[in-house]
Amino acid sequence: MRFGLFGGATAAAGTGVSDSQIYGDFIDYVLEAEELGFHSIFLVEHHFTGLSQVSASLSLLTYLAARTRRMRLGTAVIVLPWHNPALLAEQAATLDLLSNGRFDFGVGRGYRHNEFSGFCIPPEEAEERYQETLAFLRKAWTTEGRFSHHGKYWNFDDIVIEPPTTQRPHPPFWIGAGSPPNIAKAGEQGFNLLLDAYAPPEATGERIRHYKAAVESRGGTFDPYNVGVTRALHLAYNEREREQAYEQRAKFLLGVQTLAADPKRPSSIALPTSLDDTKRSTEASALIGKPDEIIRRVQDLQDAGVEYVLLLDVGGSREALRTFAREVMPAFPAKRASVAAE
Repeated sequence: MRFGLFGGATAAAGTGVSDSQIYGDFIDYVLEAEELGFHSIFLVEHHFTGLSQVSASLSLLTYLAARTRRMRLGTAVIVLPWHNPALLAEQAATLDLLSNGRFDFGVGRGYRHNEFSGFCIPPEEAEERYQETLAFLRKAWTTEGRFSHHGKYWNFDDIVIEPPTTQRPHPPFWIGAGSPPNIAKAGEQGFNLLLDAYAPPEATGERIRHYKAAVESRGGTFDPYNVGVTRALHLAYNEREREQAYEQRAKFLLGVQTLAADPKRPSSIALPTSLDDTKRSTEASALIGKPDEIIRRVQDLQDAGVEYVLLLDVGGSREALRTFAREVMPAFPAKRASVAAE
């Protein structure tokens, strides 16, 4: 199996910790993860939270490109409706160049009401803006010389995107999806897939099988390493620590729900809405417990067809990272998974 990281630098409200310390600690966390053998880091992009969540993910990844040597550097995700597509194409290509082709381009439509409101973009435009920008990026990176683009939201005349990407024809696209139609679309278009941290192993396995069928329907070859599955990591050695993990995860999930909520319409994401719901969700989907219990939970994922796990450690504990690398990862040696998701 492969293991990577998911998330980004975040401050707890009222801690008084400076942003420079938050980012510095996170960078050290990622650098140690590379030394411990983690394959990648996927950074979120969020705005207007007041929690020091990563807003300029491409900038932070560019810095990490200079500090790391082997790790894949991914976004999870860049929300396309909020970005000028020509500037985004240039920035992403520059990161791909400076990382020597280690960039994984995770993209999405966005879902948080406060972010669409802050950017003054109606959520109803998200799908069209997403599709137009995605088409522009593919055209920009596969067109030789100058080209023009005239769409509903963006117009460019006689432009050339520089520098060219190092990976050809362009960095791999990773699509965050959960519904069968969106998963099928990702497979049919040749995109990699990012799956959420909330679905239990059985549902995750069903999604992978759906994606595999879509990839093969277009004559492609399914690679289980093209599916990244996020899982929250909570080391808990006793009941007190387990309850603390529940509370930490509840605070995180309920906070996301609050930030995402649109007062005029129901939420578009299905997250727990109470502490009891959070406990059930944590037991079903998170990697929680002692190392031997976490090994069993990872094995359940592997049995469902998962070969690439992205760890979300809300606390950013380097000791938890070391324990996972020392006691869990050796139970799942890296090897090509040719029969996953059958």
